[in-house]
Amino acid sequence: MKPLISILLALTFTTSVMAQECLTNAVETTADEVFSMVTPATVLHIPTGLIWQRCAVGQTWDGTTCSGEAEQLTWQQALVYARDFDASLLEGWRVPNVKELASLTERNCVRPAINTTFFPATPSDSFWSSTPSLTDQERVWTVAFFNASHSIKEKQRAIYLRLVKTNQP
Repeated sequence: MKPLISILLALTFTTSVMAQECLTNAVETTADEVFSMVTPATVLHIPTGLIWQRCAVGQTWDGTTCSGEAEQLTWQQALVYARDFDASLLEGWRVPNVKELASLTERNCVRPAINTTFFPATPSDSFWSSTPSLTDQERVWTVAFFNASHSIKEKQRAIYLRLVKTNQP
């Protein structure tokens, strides 16, 4: 039993310290130049005009990185979270649609498939979109920041969330 526990602990540690892997000599799909800092905790994606939270829900910006544990929510919880988060601010924070969320993916990198300069400590897993499946009302589109893929997942699954808002000049 002890060897099994040791192996599991080693695997857990190994996956938590794995660095992002990118194709050599590939042109970045989300280079640093397509982002601009709005506040220390938010960033503008220039091509889309969208302002993103740098950290996943549950994490906080500590001045250097996103710290704390990212929270996983069901789709309904994600929608309620976005509504409640914006209720006092009235800034238009919301769950992004699948195309908006996919615009953040760095297609030449994995683990995570995102620009880590502007979105550090992003979980290499799926994030909710607001886009429901057209063929199955119990599923919603997600974007996986493990490898930049898209898939539909059951609304009851616990999945990560990052909020977005439209830039208002």
